Amino acid sequence: MNKLLLSVFSILMITSLRGFGQQKNEWDVRVRGVYVAPQESAAIGVIGGGINISKVVIPEIDFTYFFMKDFSAELILGTSRHKVNTTASNLTAIGGSSSADVTLGKVSLLPPTLTLQYHLPTGTAFKPYLGAGANYTIFYNANAGGVVKNVSYQNKFAFATQAGFDYDLNKKFFLNIDVKKVFLSTNATVDASNLTPASNPELAPALAGIKADVKINPWLIGIGFGARFK
Repeated sequence: MNKLLLSVFSILMITSLRGFGQQKNEWDVRVRGVYVAPQESAAIGVIGGGINISKVVIPEIDFTYFFMKDFSAELILGTSRHKVNTTASNLTAIGGSSSADVTLGKVSLLPPTLTLQYHLPTGTAFKPYLGAGANYTIFYNANAGGVVKNVSYQNKFAFATQAGFDYDLNKKFFLNIDVKKVFLSTNATVDASNLTPASNPELAPALAGIKADVKINPWLIGIGFGARFK
């Protein structure tokens, strides 16, 4: 597989096909399948432990506008839903294990991301670009699952970087491969007051507001097709 990917990349790099240059006021629209891979970590109060956030594949659409010949702004739109659980948490205070994984249900993320891009003027069908910008992630439709009472997440701004390329198939349509890194963190609050032991009711306030500083830091790896409108 690695040899095949290298061969394809080499062909794209050395192709002699002359590309169709991007122009000022051009609009590009892409549709991609995106693999969302969180690089998660967390500092969890009271029960301690780490965090696990599931990896998913989602559809995504983006709109790119060239305000100069080689410079553009890209807005991506998509949403993902993830399973969440703690890892190696200490539940001995409520009669559980000292290293337990606690299911925290699922949560959806809506992360509109705006980046400014520089497109290298290669003069060929292969058009690489680099970008950086801002992300604002909205956490919604949180379902705490069947263990704790409730989980809430704070919406957050984040910094995003990207690299990718377009490859012209003809004057209008092109292939796109794109990789983004979003440096996203959030503050989560877990209400586990329903797990308060009858013999220790004084634990209820602490269990009702378990705080967690969560770093999600996902990679977004996408492949798809686009069309340009001039």
